[in-house]
Amino acid sequence: MTLNFLPTDYIVWFLFFLCMSAAFWIRTQPHYRDPWKHVFRKKISVIAFAVLSIYIVIGLLDSIHLNIMHQQKSVLDLIIGNLNTHDEKTYTRPFEHNYYHVFGTNKIGQDMLYETIKSIRTGLLIGTLTTIFMLPFALFFGTIAGYFGGFIDDIIQYIYTTLSSIPGVLLITAMVLVMQVYITNHAHLFPTIADRADARLLILCFILGITSWSSLCRLLRAETLKLREQEFVTASIAMGARPMLIILRHIMPNVMHIIIITIVLDFSGLVLAEAILSYVGVGVDPTTASWGNMINTSRLELAREPMVWWPLLSALIFMFFLVLSANLFADTVRDAFDPRLRETR
Repeated sequence: MTLNFLPTDYIVWFLFFLCMSAAFWIRTQPHYRDPWKHVFRKKISVIAFAVLSIYIVIGLLDSIHLNIMHQQKSVLDLIIGNLNTHDEKTYTRPFEHNYYHVFGTNKIGQDMLYETIKSIRTGLLIGTLTTIFMLPFALFFGTIAGYFGGFIDDIIQYIYTTLSSIPGVLLITAMVLVMQVYITNHAHLFPTIADRADARLLILCFILGITSWSSLCRLLRAETLKLREQEFVTASIAMGARPMLIILRHIMPNVMHIIIITIVLDFSGLVLAEAILSYVGVGVDPTTASWGNMINTSRLELAREPMVWWPLLSALIFMFFLVLSANLFADTVRDAFDPRLRETR
């Protein structure tokens, strides 16, 4: 039994340790610590965070891959593997034959509860990695355009206006198809099915990131336009501070509330985007466990007689609780970090 980490596994654990380090750093910064205290004073945000934590723990356990008897399994597989060992030969309704099949089974007898739990990692990766890829573009171009204005501002506005005018699904579809051709033509770089599926997931996150940064860029540009007229910025300019130093020391900290609010709000939308892309056939690899693939498969099963509804329902239930928890938590974060709302408390 040996460790066999995939590229996304390294990214997941790096982000986890980065978040833990950020949490310890926030505890030493009163201007960040106080709003987060306000977030966790509300019962609804604590409940939402608890639900999100369960999803995160499952995602982390599913991001430790082991090579066992020439088979790649995650720690999560070892924990919940019993859910998938009581397979039926074909469709089984929820709780029809035994208590193991809470959500029933699909046409080849696979347990739907097992499939939905395994899909959590994909949903979290889509929401998180896409945001990570999007953030540098939005942060750099938004602050640069707002601070310098003039010709630079015009160019950046032209870029994100042009990008926004292209239908997002068509642009993503074209880029995904190009990357699929590349993976097919360079099969030696992706020797196993798991490597190819992981590469496609990582590429999809990157494509979603570089095609969805324009909205945050607009917000950061508008906020930077206001901040550059503030007295502390004009004083720094008068003292001869360099523009990039002013942006890093004075602009960035004052737009963090917008960044935090947008990241949390966009997360749920990106999770739903994966389901839509899989439905049109340009989502994650068909071999990857994901709610989008489950929904895409279920659309044909709904036309059967009798109708097979439980695979679709199981995916929707898990997506619903993740998206609802993220939105409720985002509302509290917005209230805590938005200066305008903070003044009215």
